Amino acid sequence: MRKLGLIGGMSWISTRDYYERINRLVQKRVPPMAGPPMLIESLDYLQIYQAKQVEDWDAVAAILIDSARRLEGAGAEGLVIAANAMHKVYDRIAEAVSIPVLHIADSVGRAMQEADCKSAALLGTRYVMTESFYRQRLVAHGVDLLPPQPEDVEMVDGIIYKELMLGRVTRDAERAIKTIITMKEKEGAEAIVLACAELELVVDTDANVLPVFDSTTIHCKEIADWILE
Repeated sequence: MRKLGLIGGMSWISTRDYYERINRLVQKRVPPMAGPPMLIESLDYLQIYQAKQVEDWDAVAAILIDSARRLEGAGAEGLVIAANAMHKVYDRIAEAVSIPVLHIADSVGRAMQEADCKSAALLGTRYVMTESFYRQRLVAHGVDLLPPQPEDVEMVDGIIYKELMLGRVTRDAERAIKTIITMKEKEGAEAIVLACAELELVVDTDANVLPVFDSTTIHCKEIADWILE
């Protein structure tokens, strides 16, 4: 099996989910007691959050590049960034190391293309919902994305950063996200892209009015395939 390097800590919830899912997926396909070799660096998210708040993406990139290089130096054969929004600096990280970095939006785009999904709404942090670094990767796979509504961006971004990343899960948040998903169907979306690991805490991916493409689940499946290639 290939050895994976996982850049985590953004948040600990997503890092936990990645570790658990990758293990479960790989262990279904290997002999009993075997498990995927992984190197995990869980970063102090406060440093990244503070830099992000003042739009200092050079500082964010520097933190993640240092982590990527440490993991490569420790023997990782490929890397994963366990956060959707941090793929904003993906290109700089990929250029800084000599091993592959598996992009989450490419994984999601391939899954949507395979499912012949042509129209979707994207839910995640403000950066993921409004900026091109994530959206263009999906569009490149033939997916037409609904334009983000400012009120939805504010609502979803606030739920992620003020509640879910702090471990708070409320019925109000569940209802708010469910209402947004229902409205996206009326606006013409064929599916929802859940582009934030923490949103799974308030979204039942199997019981919605629209199919849900969960980025974490899809990414982990491709990661497991890569580990076992």
